[in-house]
Amino acid sequence: MYIIQGKQGKLGMWKYLPIPIMFIGLMLANYLLIKTLEIDVSALMKEEILNKGKNRVFAENMALFVFLLAGLLFWVRYIHKQSLLSLTTSRKKIDWGRVFFVFSLMASFIIISTLIGYFVTPENYQINFKPIPFLILAIIALILVPIQTSFEEYLFRGYLMQGLGLAIKNKWLPLVVTSILFGVMHAANPEVEKLGPLLMVYYIGTGFFLGILTLMDEGMELALGFHAANNLITVLLVTADWTALQTNSIFIDVSDPSAGYEILIPVFVIFPIFLFILAKKYQWVEWNKKLFGTIVIHENKKEITKE
Repeated sequence: MYIIQGKQGKLGMWKYLPIPIMFIGLMLANYLLIKTLEIDVSALMKEEILNKGKNRVFAENMALFVFLLAGLLFWVRYIHKQSLLSLTTSRKKIDWGRVFFVFSLMASFIIISTLIGYFVTPENYQINFKPIPFLILAIIALILVPIQTSFEEYLFRGYLMQGLGLAIKNKWLPLVVTSILFGVMHAANPEVEKLGPLLMVYYIGTGFFLGILTLMDEGMELALGFHAANNLITVLLVTADWTALQTNSIFIDVSDPSAGYEILIPVFVIFPIFLFILAKKYQWVEWNKKLFGTIVIHENKKEITKE
């Protein structure tokens, strides 16, 4: 039912192409510029933070997503003539209970795992809590981080998932394509340069996880809540001087960054546990149809999924 929601708008390949082409082009240009000019992103960020301070740099980086989200929603509403509700969910209204449940679940996991890490290996963490800078960070993050994560979800799990599904008439290929594109979007992050290409497995795996949530639950509420919790709690709780988001967080990770196979634990252990919990809570069934079925659209715009 979720993918067919895109049918409520006015279709047309020319309407679907500009947004992904512009965004992917922007990401590709940014990546090529960094590689061609051999820009040291970490050094550049350190200089920016030294001149402006962490909160200002963070706010400036996040502010871009206000315009990106506004542009995407404007395009969907006035070019596609599609409602925000139909882009978000197949339910009659957005289920905020789902958003807050998975937000709480992910937030609890991050907080507990970080505290365990701090008490087991305290030498890897530096307490960085300063009340005023942290309060300013919290205000900025509470406003802008959900906008940033919502843009990414509406673009990949919403706009592209629905558009590709309607064009290709199946569900598995949109899942694969949007998940890979989601991972590639992070290729220019300083974390990838620091930890190596193995980190891309984590980013792409996260894309698959969020895509599975969207298809199985017939809506984006769980993906929106999970993504918001992951980014918001992380920037408030613990950051490092080699990450894309360096903030006045409570902790700074000062351990020597290295990416071993432990980077794959979230993808192959944590995410499956989350899927199990959510599948039980929301009683997901017919996994094969929802993830691999083909879509036949009749003139009454009802979706029939075939295995």
